[in-house]
Amino acid sequence: QKRLVESGGGLVQAGGSLRLSCAASGSLFPISTMAWYRQAPPNQRELVARITSDDTTNYADSVKGRFTISRDNTKNTVYLQMNSLKPEDTAVYSCNVVVNGVNYWGQGTQVTVSS
Repeated sequence: QKRLVESGGGLVQAGGSLRLSCAASGSLFPISTMAWYRQAPPNQRELVARITSDDTTNYADSVKGRFTISRDNTKNTVYLQMNSLKPEDTAVYSCNVVVNGVNYWGQGTQVTVSS
């Protein structure tokens, strides 16, 4: 069964931190790129951070210096450490992995930042 399970979302005050995790089932192999996206209606889904198989990372300008993406290949897991959170970071965050050119998505986890 190919699935992604996210955890770590919740409610936090501005300036606080959260850590998101996304575990991919073992049948999702080999994973090349892992990424986090977010969507806050009515906006379109946007890329937050991406990490490639050689650990090259890139970030949306709005989160640079505050968010850090990392991966643990032994656990098929990708993380998003979010610091100095702002109300505008409020969104549903979804993880994405690419396996042999095919995209797989998690169900999404809500992050709410109060002012």
